Amino acid sequence: MRYYPLFLDLAEARCLLVGAGRVGRRKAATLLECRPASLLVLDPDMDEAAFRGSLHGQDCAPLSCEARPFRPGDIEGMSLVFAATPSAEVNTAIARLCRASGVLCNVAGPLDDGERGSFIVPAHVEDGPLVLALSTSGGSPALARALKEDLERWLEAGYSRLVRLLEALRPQVLALGLGSDADAELFRAVCARPMRDRFMEALADRDADRVDELLSGIFPQALSFSSKELIHGMD
Repeated sequence: MRYYPLFLDLAEARCLLVGAGRVGRRKAATLLECRPASLLVLDPDMDEAAFRGSLHGQDCAPLSCEARPFRPGDIEGMSLVFAATPSAEVNTAIARLCRASGVLCNVAGPLDDGERGSFIVPAHVEDGPLVLALSTSGGSPALARALKEDLERWLEAGYSRLVRLLEALRPQVLALGLGSDADAELFRAVCARPMRDRFMEALADRDADRVDELLSGIFPQALSFSSKELIHGMD
């Protein structure tokens, strides 16, 4: 089975998390960052005060907790389900129910052989507007974490600043009416090495004059763009 990365907007989503242990707490923290409409957490041994305390000041307004086992009817109306219990039997039952009902389900615990959830949550790195996701398809979470650390070091070169520059340039370049092929060639020229390294060095130095000089060597004179305001607004 092959998995493909999914980017989901959970702003209106109703989410269910079964299992409030260490893995469940981590999943809850990630889900709350996505601001779902609601998040119901179930666990027979639920200590609600301790669970909420583990979320370290996150907005818990969507969160509700119940100290009880999972019941099949719990998936009704849910957009997303996480099975994070230590029981392979429970996790497998949840995964099968979700698959039969067409509900997305991620299993973050043991499963019976031959059963899987319908999606995985890849490790990801965020740097400003840039988000990179990676996964070993469940083969090695430890390697995924190690690769995440490598990506974090790699992004320190300043790719997020380059993204902001290209984002600011795009509408003005499109307004020139050069056509999609010509537009693509211009942006490829910026992103190709060694040019992208030169842009990132100039952006890291907050050298607007150098950035504009590099742009003038690629884009037509009709482009009216100054990087000074952009660079002033960068962290």
